[in-house]
Amino acid sequence: MKNVGRMERLLQRHRGGALILLCTLLAIAGGVRFGNATAQTSSRAGDRELPVYCVETDKKQVALSFDAAWGNEDTQQILDILANHNVHVTFFMTGGWVSAYPEDVKKIQAAGHDLGNHSENHKNMSQLSKEECISELMTVHNKVKELTGVEMTLFRPPYGDYDNEVILTAQECGYYPIQWSVDSLDWKDYGVQSILDTVLKHKNLEEGAIILCHNGAKYTAQALDELLTGLAEQGYEVVPISELIYKDNYHMDHTGRQISDVS
Repeated sequence: MKNVGRMERLLQRHRGGALILLCTLLAIAGGVRFGNATAQTSSRAGDRELPVYCVETDKKQVALSFDAAWGNEDTQQILDILANHNVHVTFFMTGGWVSAYPEDVKKIQAAGHDLGNHSENHKNMSQLSKEECISELMTVHNKVKELTGVEMTLFRPPYGDYDNEVILTAQECGYYPIQWSVDSLDWKDYGVQSILDTVLKHKNLEEGAIILCHNGAKYTAQALDELLTGLAEQGYEVVPISELIYKDNYHMDHTGRQISDVS
């Protein structure tokens, strides 16, 4: 742990080559490092490395997530509704959003929600070099750590764009790459009823589903109360992604479903 601490301090002082050095050393030190532990796992399905789209589970749980890349007008309303339902979720934040709304980041963390990494500049990660990918991950990582003390371990690629190198690089930097299986399409601004119908009638709404929303979308906050009520009426417990996914001893099927290897 002392060695990891030294590497993290090195990362805070330097960019570029030091970023790659840190992640490479973490990978060498114990296989691939996911989160805070060495994981005996595989994210490979065939010749592809996959993020977690959903989770195989017998528990009637789903995870709700919000991408935060623009605007904060509705963030407090979203937090209030989540609190009223006693629900915790995951917020994936860009570095720009963290810098623009640091008090909101603190409120999200204080309310018990997951803080997730959505890259520094919301670029298509598959079009970047490995060094650039690491910088996109670790720049916002360090911002959030300095602001809240939280070491983020969940990463959602902007636009859902990834390739094998993006997934492996994120893992080497201590992240579980996360996608989604139910897209609310709230970003299309079709209205409250559209969000409700899209999610609550979605073919992939089932145990272990991960639902995508955006805190800055026009109608999301307006739809949230009914959405949470509708999920509860269908018997689903909403949990943050950190509680839904397996941290180790798992593999992926070809659809990106995370499956536990522990019987």
